[in-house]
Amino acid sequence: MRYLTDRKRASGMGSGRSGVHHFWAMKVQAVALAILVPLFVFCFGCVLGKSHAEVVEFYSRPFPAIVAALTIIVGFRHFSDGCQVLVEDYVHGTAQKLLIMLVICLSYGAMATGLFAIARIAL
Repeated sequence: MRYLTDRKRASGMGSGRSGVHHFWAMKVQAVALAILVPLFVFCFGCVLGKSHAEVVEFYSRPFPAIVAALTIIVGFRHFSDGCQVLVEDYVHGTAQKLLIMLVICLSYGAMATGLFAIARIAL
């Protein structure tokens, strides 16, 4: 007969393993977005209303292209993580797994499309 305490039985189960990592990843992404979004708005605001050639010329420079790319990467990663938390909280069973996969695929697809567009302009 084994004499295990409740704590020993519960060891390795529950939110004590990965919740802190996910929490800190979301916080770091939020701080990065707090810096990147105003930079992106400032860069985008400079070319708002200009001709297509002027916008392409502006985004062919490194700084605006890097700011736009980082904003897209961090923004869609933050979107993916946030939607995953929502799905985990409110959907259960097989639908949960399917929705998480759908959100991740949607997020990475949108991220790839945005990065491809920036690469086409910048290169």
